[in-house]
Amino acid sequence: MPTLFHNARFWSAGEEIFDGLLVDDGVITATGKQAFESSNKECVDLQGAFVMPAFLDGHAHPIFGGREAAGPRINGLNTVDEILAQVKSFAENNPDQSWIIGGAYEAAIIEGGDFDAHWLDSVVSDRPVVLHAVDHHTIWVNSLALKLAGVTSQTAEPTGASIARRHDGTPKGTLREPNAMALILDCAPPESIESDVAAIKRACSAYVKVGVTAAIDSWVEKDMALAYLAAARSGDLTIAMNLSFLASPEGWRGKVDEFKSLREEFAALPDPDLVKANSIKFLADGALSAGTAAMLEPYLDNPTSYGIKIWEDDELLDALAAFDMLKFQVHIHAIGDAAVRQALDAIEAMILINPHWDRRPVIVHAQLISQEDLPRFKRLGVIANMQPLWCYLDPMNRALILPRIGSMRNDLQYRLRTMLNSGVKIAFGSDWPVTSEIPLRAVAVPVNRANPEQRDGLGWNMPEAISLDESLTFYTKNIAYQMFREQERGSLSVGMKADFLVLDHDPFEVDASAIALIAINALFQNGVKTTN
Repeated sequence: MPTLFHNARFWSAGEEIFDGLLVDDGVITATGKQAFESSNKECVDLQGAFVMPAFLDGHAHPIFGGREAAGPRINGLNTVDEILAQVKSFAENNPDQSWIIGGAYEAAIIEGGDFDAHWLDSVVSDRPVVLHAVDHHTIWVNSLALKLAGVTSQTAEPTGASIARRHDGTPKGTLREPNAMALILDCAPPESIESDVAAIKRACSAYVKVGVTAAIDSWVEKDMALAYLAAARSGDLTIAMNLSFLASPEGWRGKVDEFKSLREEFAALPDPDLVKANSIKFLADGALSAGTAAMLEPYLDNPTSYGIKIWEDDELLDALAAFDMLKFQVHIHAIGDAAVRQALDAIEAMILINPHWDRRPVIVHAQLISQEDLPRFKRLGVIANMQPLWCYLDPMNRALILPRIGSMRNDLQYRLRTMLNSGVKIAFGSDWPVTSEIPLRAVAVPVNRANPEQRDGLGWNMPEAISLDESLTFYTKNIAYQMFREQERGSLSVGMKADFLVLDHDPFEVDASAIALIAINALFQNGVKTTN
């Protein structure tokens, strides 16, 4: 029997506030006045609540988030002593774990962000320890991890990466970017399908708790994909997922058939909409906090460095063109303005080479964009996936990025208003576990350009602020478009899945600084209440 949800303020991007949502068999069949016209229906009185579409996440790493939840939880700790205490406690309570792997520490609590292996040795020296920094481009390890990996003063700097060193050349304990991190992580016990299914289950639970019913896993390797297949078949995958397979400069050519085969396996699932394996992830550069984002002008703290371009121009174009020809969406991590330009150049050439199709290319992060490159996003149909929780002068920005690039370039980050004025289509993503997976914690940040908890004072670079309506749109409707799911998710419209949130306060009627405190009274998935 159809169910009428009523007595609420229903918000959906691009529509007037309305009352009345009719749901039948998990799908919205009428809204507003038309929803009340059915004579044979059940009625649910929402008692004046604010209702909106469930959130989506356009860029995240759910398996990594689920894996980290199995290790020491050091997120949000503000001193080295606090981190060490947590690692020590975890080690004592988990004596059977051969490696201790966790995250994510705030690199900005130490000047320069170079953490020392000896600090970890003081609490755990009998087992290797690996801690991920919040940027997930950096790890901090103890001496045993370095020893087991054979990382010494004689170890050459990996391509596109760096090893922090002491004055005598010995490794200090901090390694940056995938090729350096892999020296350690490749020695760790591999994750199993079973452990990654458990990680997926934890990630789904975390997402549902905060009102997210679909997300993009933006770093998927073969074994991770197999875990998603297992989770989909077992029922442990409880939200919809888009997968973005990781392509690397060294190995992408040998992965083409593998990615095609995996896409076919997901398409053959009983519910083919549960997982869309239709995207390829490319890392074009590193991170500003680590001094590895590719820049058009050099870093102030190292005038000889322009950061790191992970791909050669021709190789990136070859890879994009090959996967685009197979109708995989390209999803390019580019933070520095040089990396953004390289990505745009490659996309433009790809479009010229390949036949037209509804490709929706994505550049994720796009923190720094040169003025002359801004119009190219609209012209090329490129979606900018931005991280709203980064749109304020946070500790990492203030302590690590600002000294490296200076105030002028620093203030050119996250220019959402300028981007909108240039016609850029923006979608939001959390980048969890780099930052919080909680949309209600993030959604007001680009509105007041301030810490979610900040109650007073002016935000950072306020001319780049956006409206709350725009922010919510970027976290719902625009992500659905990015995910090729705009016919099923992201709005409260006829024909959409009935995935919606009931909030305890109307975010448009409270100060932006209070939105992070709003609670989710209920989440409905396919018209069925799944949380209280």
